Amino acid sequence: MDDQPAIAAAAGAGPFAALYVLDDETPGAFGIGAAQRWWLHHSLERLGSEMEKRGGTLILRRGKSVDIVSEVAAHVNAGTIHATRHYEPWWQASERALGNKLVLHPADTLIPLEEIKTSSGEPYRIYSPFYRKLSSFPVDPPSEATHRLKAPARLPPSDELTAWNLLPSKPDWASGFSVWRPGEEEARSKLKSWKEKVASYAHQRDLPSLQGTSELSPFLHFGEISPRRIWHALAPVPGSEKFLKELAWRDFARSAVLADPKIGVKSQRSIDIAWRSGSSADADFEAWTRGETGYPIVDAGMRQLWKIGWMHNRVRMIAASFLVKHLLIDWRRGERWFWDTLVDADYGNNSLNWQWIAGTGVDSQPFNRIMAPIGQSRKFDAGDYIRRWVPELAALADDLIHDPPSEVAGYPQKLVGHLEARERALSARQHG
Repeated sequence: MDDQPAIAAAAGAGPFAALYVLDDETPGAFGIGAAQRWWLHHSLERLGSEMEKRGGTLILRRGKSVDIVSEVAAHVNAGTIHATRHYEPWWQASERALGNKLVLHPADTLIPLEEIKTSSGEPYRIYSPFYRKLSSFPVDPPSEATHRLKAPARLPPSDELTAWNLLPSKPDWASGFSVWRPGEEEARSKLKSWKEKVASYAHQRDLPSLQGTSELSPFLHFGEISPRRIWHALAPVPGSEKFLKELAWRDFARSAVLADPKIGVKSQRSIDIAWRSGSSADADFEAWTRGETGYPIVDAGMRQLWKIGWMHNRVRMIAASFLVKHLLIDWRRGERWFWDTLVDADYGNNSLNWQWIAGTGVDSQPFNRIMAPIGQSRKFDAGDYIRRWVPELAALADDLIHDPPSEVAGYPQKLVGHLEARERALSARQHG
């Protein structure tokens, strides 16, 4: 409800029907993943409650978005359809299909991306010039929530949220997700507490044992807090610059989607890697997803992901690099796993970051830059993080926990040695 210009515009024009469409058809392979469905259930539950408090009603419908929106607009005789502009290619196509009745509002980015173009009028594909251009624009202040809503006298039928079966039951693999509380109230609370810590972000962001990150990403993804609200809350705080640049990276990811809508499946540059496939690669991939690679920092991250639907950012990079370079498995398989298991999975960010790690992105690290997981674990003091998520190693001392001895009961052997993996990756790059 906060800083939501689409709702403000609709409410200012008179009675309006608030509609959420669960569309698994239009996105194709990028329909929202299982972890996000858990979040979506609770988010819609709280949004509906907030609208009712203000006199409005949230209609829930499932189906192809263009068809449902058109049907509901006709039912209430709507002259205008207000929505937030999005940048995923399937929603861009839907926006075009809805035609002139659709009015789009900026709320998902700091600056409308239509204003951030290169000198030739193209979307940016390199972050540094993108950020310089973005920094030359003022970020508009966020608007306050609309407190009075009015629904039309004749509303179309709404689905029951529980009928969508968004929550897992048998088995309930999301029991660990209780660490999250979706909704605007929690988003505001997290922003308030983060404001007190943001100055330490530049130093602590890479230390998984300290958890020195904001944990705002899923709230941002679901629109429960706006990037402008975060920017204006934190910009006056000394030492917040590093975090604000990461917030701007989210806008850059959307710019990268505009530059190539197929970024989620298409490498941005060819590096001719001989990716592994077949039963051996499949077994290694399964071990990676379970957190059984024999590398504690990788395994801790993958188990954290499975348990709570989220992973520390530094560890995401280490785990992704391990899959792509140590196991020589195509980045797209990792991207799909993250898409299904992250509560904050975002088409632009997820695709861009995987391609950055794989060396296939336009603005990415070289493929031959291979993270050493044991070295990374020691460098960023991940001992306590490993103890939390890999309990079979919890009793090990700091000098052993990053690279445990082979006799630790219940912990797997390494899938591949680091030096062996490095040589294999470099050979695959040179001769693939």
